Amino acid sequence: MSNLNKVNFEIIRYANCWEDADLLVKSLRAEQNKKILSIGSAGDNSFSLLTTDPELVLAIDISSVQIYLIELKKVAIKNLSRDAFLKFVGFQNEDASEARWNTYHSFRDQLNETSRTYWDNKKNEIEQGIIYGGKFENYFRIFAKKILPYIHSNKTIEQLKCTKDEFAQKEFYNKKWNNKRWRFLFKLFFSKKIMALLGRDPVFLEQVKIPVGEFIFNKAETHLKSVHAQNNHILDFALTGRFDNTLPHYVQKENYGLIQKNIDRLVCHEGLIESAFEKFGTFDYFNLSNIFEYLSQTEFESIRTKLLEGANQHAKFAYWNLMVERKLSNNTNKLSALKLPTEFLQADKGFFYKDFHLEMKIA
Repeated sequence: MSNLNKVNFEIIRYANCWEDADLLVKSLRAEQNKKILSIGSAGDNSFSLLTTDPELVLAIDISSVQIYLIELKKVAIKNLSRDAFLKFVGFQNEDASEARWNTYHSFRDQLNETSRTYWDNKKNEIEQGIIYGGKFENYFRIFAKKILPYIHSNKTIEQLKCTKDEFAQKEFYNKKWNNKRWRFLFKLFFSKKIMALLGRDPVFLEQVKIPVGEFIFNKAETHLKSVHAQNNHILDFALTGRFDNTLPHYVQKENYGLIQKNIDRLVCHEGLIESAFEKFGTFDYFNLSNIFEYLSQTEFESIRTKLLEGANQHAKFAYWNLMVERKLSNNTNKLSALKLPTEFLQADKGFFYKDFHLEMKIA
């Protein structure tokens, strides 16, 4: 990536993963005892892939700080019950700051030296709950706490999310939710300029050539008219700045125990993707998040070549496009696009993404 030197990697950009792990796991359908390469980010979706009983999940990221975050979550999962983990990272008990610091000290010695040194100097971040510590989370929380109250009351927000049929959901959106303030302030706050200032690094938006605010608004509108808006932890956080009663896949009760059992099969690796192949060999499955969003067409074609070299026969690649169209299987006979059920795609909790792709290496 040509402009990496412009990006500040000294901060946590993402304290949570903002792609839908349910869609990822259901679509990949990874077989047992296989090797999975997963873009690290905040680690959540890499943890979710441990539910497939793999030989290895390699969580890879070019940011050392994101790796420190994943390692902290990993050691916490290994040592804490589900309830204790929910409290430690911030899903529960917002006032438990001192308890979180004490919990950290109960397992800090199990972190490697670099991660331990980093987190020893981040007492405030640990006390507030690490799931709130990312730049992107702060962006969402500014919207939820500073912008949305000028548009809708808490009661209206709850009414949007309450159980109703598809017709009633659409009617509520059209008649109660979609007012002039919503349209204007949403498009302004999620414009390219504000997003680059408060949310994503400007470098990660260089390839985007469309009106960002208008695009995100249209995606949000489609989702908010749907019953899928009624049970979506990503939407909850965007509207309230917290996860309320909905939780990501990796901390749901039915998944946490299996993830904890397999936690040592997750390994962190800092570096570019090609460095993973040099150290760990070839892989069977790939969670590539939306990394192609940041690449020029030339860079994209280069990384596609490297991915194919590091993929076993019939390896599957899962990834999202947000605002930049990139498809691995275009202009090559080595990959085949796999068709997914429409209901999978409609239920994608990452409602702002343009497309989700699943493709297989065939040559």
